[in-house]
Amino acid sequence: MSEPGVALAEFLGARMPFQELGDDELASVADQSEVRRIPAGGVVAEYGDGAPDAVSMLYSGRVALTAPGDDITDAFEMIGPGELFGYLPLIIGAAARFSAWAIEPSVVIALPADTMRELFGRRCGLTFVASNAWRSIEARQPASNSWTSSTRVAELVKRPPIVVDADTPVADAVRAMGSAGESAVLIPHPDGSLGIVTESDVTHRVGGAGLPSSVPVSQIMTHPARTVDADRYAITTWLEMLEAQVRHMPVCDPRGKAVGVLDETDLLVAASRGGSLQRTIAEARDAKGLARQTQSIRRLADELFGSGLDAESTSGVLSLVIDTAARRAVELSLADRPEVNGFAWITLGSIARREAMPSSDIDSALSWSDENDGRAHQFRDMARRTHEILAVGDLPEDSNGAVAYLPRFSRSATAWTEAARGWLDEPLSDRGLIMSSLLIDGRVIVGPAALHTAPSAYASMPTDHPEALRLQLLDALSLKPRVRAGRPSLLRRSDTVDLKTHVVSPVVNPARWAGLTAGVTCAPTPARLHSAVDAGSLAGADASVLHEVFSLTQRIRMRRQIEQIRAGHTPGDLVVMSELTPLERSMLAEGVREIADIQRRVRNRAALTGS
Repeated sequence: MSEPGVALAEFLGARMPFQELGDDELASVADQSEVRRIPAGGVVAEYGDGAPDAVSMLYSGRVALTAPGDDITDAFEMIGPGELFGYLPLIIGAAARFSAWAIEPSVVIALPADTMRELFGRRCGLTFVASNAWRSIEARQPASNSWTSSTRVAELVKRPPIVVDADTPVADAVRAMGSAGESAVLIPHPDGSLGIVTESDVTHRVGGAGLPSSVPVSQIMTHPARTVDADRYAITTWLEMLEAQVRHMPVCDPRGKAVGVLDETDLLVAASRGGSLQRTIAEARDAKGLARQTQSIRRLADELFGSGLDAESTSGVLSLVIDTAARRAVELSLADRPEVNGFAWITLGSIARREAMPSSDIDSALSWSDENDGRAHQFRDMARRTHEILAVGDLPEDSNGAVAYLPRFSRSATAWTEAARGWLDEPLSDRGLIMSSLLIDGRVIVGPAALHTAPSAYASMPTDHPEALRLQLLDALSLKPRVRAGRPSLLRRSDTVDLKTHVVSPVVNPARWAGLTAGVTCAPTPARLHSAVDAGSLAGADASVLHEVFSLTQRIRMRRQIEQIRAGHTPGDLVVMSELTPLERSMLAEGVREIADIQRRVRNRAALTGS
């Protein structure tokens, strides 16, 4: 029976999994359904004691899902109008235990279990389950959010993998996933490698392609699956997953045996927001849609850092999401310029080093193939449009003019090579030191990496251009660290310090030089520091201290910028020292003294060795 005045069949037909049903089938489902009115605070259903007699869809109001014994204030999921709930217990029975409560007067459509069970066996139902079942917290406990950049992947594996044979029907694999609360199954291959089938594979390769659910998993699996060693760092793996847009990785022990499957929710519940936002940005249909999504990037920093992710790891995730935004902006700017091709978009600065902060702006460069040299104006027009799109979404261009639509930062591949050689021969001419520092950090995010030709000129600096390398060092050491009170002005207090300029850059700049001594160009600051230890140009203790100071300052920067965002202010690096905690002030002061001591030792060593 249906609620008077409610076009039940029409309401259901506009929502999954009913959208593929014909009018007669929709009318039949509506006739068999019951519309229930639930007062605020009322129990909609209790799940866990056997399979339910109905699946529910909310027509109006709000419903909270709670674990057994919890009240509404402990809800783990909120249901809105048009959303389906209670379907998982129908599929896997008592293994899913939870309660559904109306948190305001609500109208709930009770859909008969037998009808829904039959519907879930069809393509539209299978697609719905594959897209939603294991994403629901009905099926899994929240992942721990206490991991840091030192956590190993093995520490995150809590369950053994679901392994099925290659001839297992997809429908059976879906049931196995649902029963175990997993979102992927593994398929062993005779050669020892692994195949994998995920919910996305089921959705797109079965439901989307119109295949029956009886097809074997071997027909839709990804083989060989990308795997990760159990002893890898979690943050490294997470960044790889984000960059490759992979949501699952089988985890293998030293013998190559799968011990589990890592998915993004195992890494961090909040961090999965990073992956979700990245995908949404990558799929933005137009410039306005992209701007709406990129405006969430600063809130993402709050979610990640606030959930327990350390500052360096949060910066890495932000950098990849911003890369995705820039990549999509380039694609949208090319929508009406199909003739513009054969180029590389290069991100520069902190984002290229994967050290982005909420305050980071967009530094960029362009390199195009030599045969396109006559179309420079088209490339620069595209770059200008790209930065305009990003600016609307709170991703402003570099305030110092390092942007791809200016001639200094947009050239042919050969012109970049010639310019880099010129900066090496005469570092003090044509702003050579500054340009070298920017281009060394560059990383291609659109187009062939081979078009970013400048860094290759710096690979042999220690042997071929020792004087240029020495000047890089002297320039890096010229920036003095400080957190002492500066001279007051009309715009700042006397105890205001720019953490980026006066603490971070005095670490980042020597690290860039240190990386060059080891033949390393674009890399995060800690990686550059430790690579220099292996090359013998930096003492291990000094590299560790610089890394510690860098991590401390990044943590303070991230916390302060998130506080600014919450207060509705534009994030920045100016801090009032008296507003920091006594411990932070003490640690920063000690860190600055350590940087100054290391600068002195490095300078003295360079004077003695002439390097």
